[in-house]
Amino acid sequence: MYKIFINQSTIILDDLANRSNYEAQPNRIISRFMGHKTQLIQHVDRAEKNSKSKEMVILGKDFNLLKETFFSIYKIVSAAGGLVFNPQKEILVIYRRAHWDLPKGKIDEGESIEDAAVREVQEETGIQNIALGSLIYTSYHTYLNRKNKRVLKPTYWYHMDTTDLQLIPQQEEDIEQAIWMHPTSFLKQYSNQTYAAIIEVIQRGTIDLE
Repeated sequence: MYKIFINQSTIILDDLANRSNYEAQPNRIISRFMGHKTQLIQHVDRAEKNSKSKEMVILGKDFNLLKETFFSIYKIVSAAGGLVFNPQKEILVIYRRAHWDLPKGKIDEGESIEDAAVREVQEETGIQNIALGSLIYTSYHTYLNRKNKRVLKPTYWYHMDTTDLQLIPQQEEDIEQAIWMHPTSFLKQYSNQTYAAIIEVIQRGTIDLE
């Protein structure tokens, strides 16, 4: 199953055999993939133009064909980042372009996913002493690049621990603030100022702390 965040909408790709997992809901559209790329483009168009949160579930009898056809709509740009904890179990969050976010960035050519995740956190927040943990989640979100082309960004999120508490926001990347905050307090206070994918990463990465 793949969950792709498009603006305020979500597209879920899943196997037709899992149809029973999705009940009819007012904010959910369920569609069967008939093997045509144009059908998927129509769903993407609808999600991009939708100003309210809505979920579209697309089910395919041939799940691999569904995934490959959907991904072919986009240029793929992979990224990596971290959900970083200090000894007080607070998480490191950054404020960039009017949204609260987690440190992440593009994976360089020839660079491993793990090395990219650590490097990006170091560059964007100034911390150096990082203990890399396990992969928490891979999120997928889309955007339009400067040439108005569709881009799909898989981002690999890792659990990280650090004893470095002093933060230096990377101003070159438009990061205005970098702070430590308890995850429950952050979600309660800033959920409306962050992205759905980031909320999911935090929820998945802190489930053992609850």
